[in-house]
Amino acid sequence: MPEWSAEFEVDEPLARRLIREQFPELRVHSLRLFATGWDNTVWLVDETWAFRFPRREIAVPLVERELVVLPPLAPRLPLAAPVPRFVGQPSASYPWPFLGNELIRGRELGVVSLDDEQEKALAVALARFLRILHEGETLAAIPDPSRLPEDPNARAAMGLRVPRAREALARLEGEGMWQTPANVETLLESALSLAPPAARVLVHGDLHFRHVLVDGTRIAGVIDWGDVCLADPSLDLQLVWSFFSPRARAAFLAEYGEVPRERELRARVLGLSINAVLALYGRDELLPDVERTAVASLDRLASA
Repeated sequence: MPEWSAEFEVDEPLARRLIREQFPELRVHSLRLFATGWDNTVWLVDETWAFRFPRREIAVPLVERELVVLPPLAPRLPLAAPVPRFVGQPSASYPWPFLGNELIRGRELGVVSLDDEQEKALAVALARFLRILHEGETLAAIPDPSRLPEDPNARAAMGLRVPRAREALARLEGEGMWQTPANVETLLESALSLAPPAARVLVHGDLHFRHVLVDGTRIAGVIDWGDVCLADPSLDLQLVWSFFSPRARAAFLAEYGEVPRERELRARVLGLSINAVLALYGRDELLPDVERTAVASLDRLASA
């Protein structure tokens, strides 16, 4: 069974019942399935409220983390983030908490067509967002940041991340989806010598092309904050090397600031790991846009 398979599916009758029972002030006129991800099923109420129901128990602590971080964090950010407005409680019908927030309207970054200038402008906007997110003042604004875990998925730990990247890339090769070039193996090998990172800033933690929403040619918001944590900035910076062209990447770095070589190396390794898994996920779940964008991201990482 794939690692993203659901343990509990919330269908339309159950979603409607849970929302009606716990939030009677919401008179639900329309309800439609909006999205299904690794961890959550999202139902859209009256084209306005996005309700996210965990599909797997592992996602429950992520929901709880968002409740702690997003209300004080979102007002400080230059891009929209989904602030929980409705907090559902476990019940006899459904075992876990769930969240409802106002819908951030936009399309996933991976499916948007941009010319060179539009891509550069988008990269600059993302750089401003990440620069503020990674500032010490932003972390200080979070009440009791000690409640946040430190890189709980060990994404910046190269001793763990490199083998996982190699495993995922080998699966891609076995499926005939991508062939790992020699320079990528050299990159992975060099990352194994990196010492554990010392930096601990507030990071999104899972920033990839599906979690940045674009409205037209501007960023509408950044979603799926369940992996928010304290970690090295490389966790968020992987998107810079995996998604953007060299010109857009240069525009990002001019706005964000210098990234040390060791941090870039971690970001590129993490990008290889994340996008290899996203490509496999796209193939398994019949999401051709996800598969295509993830493979293109691997190509960029190999040529960076």
